[in-house]
This record gives sequence, structure tokens and C-alpha cells, in this order.
Amino acid sequence: MSKQRIGVLVMSYGTPESLDQVEAYYTHIRRGHPPTAEQLHELTSRYEAIVGGFFPLRENTNKQVQILEATLHREHPEVEFVCYQGLKHAQPYIEDGVEQMVKDGIQEAVGIVLAPHYSVMSVGGYVKRAQDKADELGLKISFVLEYHLHEKLLDALQTRVVNALAKFDGNRDEVRVMFTAHSLPAKILEMKDPYPDQLLATSTAIADRIGLTNWQFGWQSAGQTATPWLGPDILDVMQTVANEEHVRKILLCPIGFVSDHLEVLYDIDIEAQALAKELGIQLERTESLNTDPLYMETLSDVVYKKWQETKAANPS
Repeated sequence: MSKQRIGVLVMSYGTPESLDQVEAYYTHIRRGHPPTAEQLHELTSRYEAIVGGFFPLRENTNKQVQILEATLHREHPEVEFVCYQGLKHAQPYIEDGVEQMVKDGIQEAVGIVLAPHYSVMSVGGYVKRAQDKADELGLKISFVLEYHLHEKLLDALQTRVVNALAKFDGNRDEVRVMFTAHSLPAKILEMKDPYPDQLLATSTAIADRIGLTNWQFGWQSAGQTATPWLGPDILDVMQTVANEEHVRKILLCPIGFVSDHLEVLYDIDIEAQALAKELGIQLERTESLNTDPLYMETLSDVVYKKWQETKAANPS
């Protein structure tokens, strides 16, 4: 008897693979409106500043998809899970991933975003695009919407915080631990969106596990738009705690990011580090999850659980 084949659509933001793709990528983010020369130069310069323009995000995402498939095969050998990529702003787009599954004869699938926390403006947007294409092509698909309190995810994040705290000399309580995530437009607060609460829940869970008392949450990487975004920004927080509270040791924990994104490698490692030097602060950050086995097992667990739930709700 052959195994049942289940597609897994692994969705993420996407990134250009080389500098000559930055303009097309930025144009897609801007809904078809090309960036100005100044905007394009600013973004290109950020990529060039990262280890000579190295683009680790795409490579990390490719590896995450490959290792997730291997983890699913190892942990659930009775089912043939087949992973496909679907990117928001680069090829293969989300719709391409759905279409490829159908071409390969996949009839049932589970979608998951490489982001543990749900917002209608982030994960919700990925889900809508995938669902619309699946409906068009007749693919049955269900979605993992969040996994921000999964025990294995918390284990991996806790280990990273503990390891990073070891980089500081002296009393650990002197270190201000700051959990961070990508800001979103502030209008999500009016929508009762769960994103801020889920991020705070993850932060609190990690702090409780370690026994942290000197910690807070901050936002980063807000978009440059006329509408307000969630704050305060971590750069503003760094200045406040340095000048008003005389904090001289800060650990940034970007729990909203699962890979070495531009928002980590530039916004933290370059921009925030430059500010830290000005303020006389020792600034460290936790390592990204990337392909950590515990993170891969988290994804495997929630994908399998979602497939089981869907199968139980719709027995054939």
C-alpha cells in the first residue's frame, strides 16, 4: 500500500538572490510601483553592507524547507510529506508553490509561514493568497496560523538567550534583555489583532523559564510610510535606557524573526551596533533559529498536528 502524499507549502517573505534583483523585489513590495533612485540606493546599500552583499536569507530558507521535509520523513514515516516553497515577494511566489503542488498530483496540503506569531497583516496575507490559488485549482489546504508557545520553540529560544547572556561579564541582572519583532502599522490595535499579545506571551514565557527580571519588549524595522507603526522602536529605547536609566549592557532577542534576515543582519548587527557604540553600550544579540533542530521539529509537529486535525474533521 502506497503512502499518502501530503503537500506542505512553506511560506516566507522572500529576498533577492543577487544585487541585480533588488529593484524588481522592491517594486513587488511596493505593489508594482518602482522605487525612486534614492530608495533603491538605500536598500541596495544595506544589502552591500552585509558581509559584502552576501544574501543568507534565501539560502537559509532553502535549507529550512529541505530540513523540514527530512524531519517530517523521520518523525512521520507513514506519510509522504512533500515540501514546496511559496514566497511573498520573490519567485517562486506563493501562487507558484500551490500550482506546482497541483501539477505534481498533490490533492491535500498544509500551509505554514516561517513566522511563529499571527497577524492578519502578516500571516493572514500569506494564507489568503495561498487559499485563493488553492480554491482556483481545487487543492484542499489547511493552515498552521501560529506556534508561538510551542515547547520546542521556547526551548530553542531559551537556550539562545542563556548563551548570549554568557557574553556579558558581571551580574546577569545588569543586562537589559530586549525582545524584538518587526513592527506593523498601528491600526492593527484597533482590529484587536493578536500579534502584540502573542509576542508578549513568547517573551514572558522565555523570561519566566530563565528567571529574567530585567527585560522589556521593543519594535524594530518599521516601514517608511505616512501611517504610524507600532512603537517604541528599539533604537529609541536604547537611547532612553542609556540616557535615563544608565543601562550599559543590552541583549537584543529578535524573537519575531526565525532566520538571518536583513532586519537582523543590518538593522541590529550594523545600525543598532553603531548606536550602541555612540552610547557606550555593550550590545549583543541572540543567534537566529535558522535550521536549529528544535525549530525544525516545532514546524514538523505543528504541520503534522494540523494535517491530523483536518483529517479527523473531514474523514473520507
